Amino acid sequence: MALTPGTPSQTFSAAALAADVEPRRAPGYARFAWGVLAFNLLVVLWGAYVRASGSGAGCGSHWPLCNGEVVPRSPAVATLIEFGHRTTSGIALLLVAALVIGAWRRFPPRHAARLASACAAFFLITEALIGAGLVLLELVAQNASVARGYWVAGHLVNTFLLIAALTLTAWWAAAPPGRLRREAKPIIFAVAAASLIVLGVSGAVTALGDTLFPAASLAEAETQTFAESAHVFIRLRIWHPALALATGAFLAFTAFSAVTHAPRRAVRRLAVGLVALFLLQLGVGLANVWLLAPIGMQLVHLFLSHLIWITLVLLSANALAPAVPTNLRRVDRPPKTPQSSRISIPSP
Repeated sequence: MALTPGTPSQTFSAAALAADVEPRRAPGYARFAWGVLAFNLLVVLWGAYVRASGSGAGCGSHWPLCNGEVVPRSPAVATLIEFGHRTTSGIALLLVAALVIGAWRRFPPRHAARLASACAAFFLITEALIGAGLVLLELVAQNASVARGYWVAGHLVNTFLLIAALTLTAWWAAAPPGRLRREAKPIIFAVAAASLIVLGVSGAVTALGDTLFPAASLAEAETQTFAESAHVFIRLRIWHPALALATGAFLAFTAFSAVTHAPRRAVRRLAVGLVALFLLQLGVGLANVWLLAPIGMQLVHLFLSHLIWITLVLLSANALAPAVPTNLRRVDRPPKTPQSSRISIPSP
């Protein structure tokens, strides 16, 4: 069969062929995912305020009801704080559900954004279950048991994994696909992430100790810390700063390694941002100790810790992402190409 050259239905432009190399991206979905991440950060900060203000028992030992009611009547301040946290957590669940549905509708099977959104949904459910466990087991308010420390540590680890999943959902929704760049040393980023999680756990338990055993002055805080009968939560006041310095040094090494093996503009900016945020965090930590851990400083300290975590996740994703050739980068609408650049296939 002979093919007639130049038939419109059988003519393909080079730009169209290049556009088909990459799986679909969804910038609108990515913006929505960033918004869901921001909202979840607010929920996390509200949860920290519940703990710092001693409002964890505001709804009694009831879950998901609040003092046995769907909507509490004539609530106390602690009840309003706790109920508000539960309400925002419910909204977060709906937003993440929409995130998962959107990923399944917009992206093809095996797309990384699908996997990340599913992980976000899983970790949000486990986040709610851990919160329920804290309430039902009465590991709230002035409970100073070691068991509460383990639950708080697990809560922090789960929150970090949730935030990482939401961050990667947003990033992969608009990022180029491909295999990891092995030359960027994935093990370095894994160790950095583990170090930051350990530091976060020590910080969460230390903050719990500051809430349960407040000091009226620096001298009293020092006496509490070095007393032979000091509670384990208080003793972490010594180890947390030491862990912070060690983690900061390794994060600086991680940033340098990322820039060395993946010298791209985004990687350089994220590396500088990671180091700058951690230096700022050290300053806030010192101020937090000097001011005897007021609630406002605790929330700022926690917020910065999550910004550092998000920056590390993005740095890792960018450094490990494959470099996409310019001529294969997708454009929403491929530009018109001259007739000379078109590939004609003879028709039968």
